[in-house]
Amino acid sequence: MRQYSADLTPPWKKPKPVPEVAAEPGLVVEEPGTGFCGAVIRCEAGTVTLEDRFGKHRVFPMEPRGFLLEGRVVTLVRPAPGGPARPARTASGSVAVPGARARVARAGRIYVEGRNDAELVEKVWGDDLRIEGVVVEYLEGVDDLPSIVSEFAPGPDARLGVLVDHLVPGSKEWRIAQSVTSEHALVVGHPYIDIWEAVKPSSLGIEAWPRIPRGQDWKTGVCRALGWPENTGAAWQRILSGVHSYKDLEPELLGRVEELIDFVTAP
Repeated sequence: MRQYSADLTPPWKKPKPVPEVAAEPGLVVEEPGTGFCGAVIRCEAGTVTLEDRFGKHRVFPMEPRGFLLEGRVVTLVRPAPGGPARPARTASGSVAVPGARARVARAGRIYVEGRNDAELVEKVWGDDLRIEGVVVEYLEGVDDLPSIVSEFAPGPDARLGVLVDHLVPGSKEWRIAQSVTSEHALVVGHPYIDIWEAVKPSSLGIEAWPRIPRGQDWKTGVCRALGWPENTGAAWQRILSGVHSYKDLEPELLGRVEELIDFVTAP
């Protein structure tokens, strides 16, 4: 006699098998029920803990077909013993995503005031920006900002974020920022005369950034006061080489850059 399965569900109604993926630290997945997206930081007792890019933690049960990996449904399973204990971190402090491809560039952009600013942002946030598809460009001065914003024409799908040096109330920079800020264009800034000052003195082996009298070229005055050769290009390379992660930067800069990334990448 022929043997028949007790399962009478037609084959076309049966769910297709999905791949099982080890919940290794650093793996980025999405829980479709809540939309929470984050990197695995812990896996235990049938649950997995995810951390999003803001540092928020959520615990989810590791149920079959419970997560999305790069848009595909997967089942998370416990990793084999002996795997990495902690996820690696990028220079900005975010969870590193091993093997992640750079996202296609967004229409939105982040502008910074000069080349030094762009190089510093790239060194600390470069990995994050590539995953988010955010391109950083520089202005070569804030005076051209109104024309740049006008030409860029920010909109819901093309947000513009701008980081300005020495953005204090009543300054020229502040007035220009006020004139171009809108729903789709955000201008933020730090209080320092130049991006150099946003690097912690302790990271460079100096006690403090010197005060330079008005009327002097600030960068040249800094080099003189610190006993460095009066070559501002070489001085900047010396400063940049002292920056290894977000820990080498002042909070006033960290918060503003994170704010711009969040603004440009917001849905």
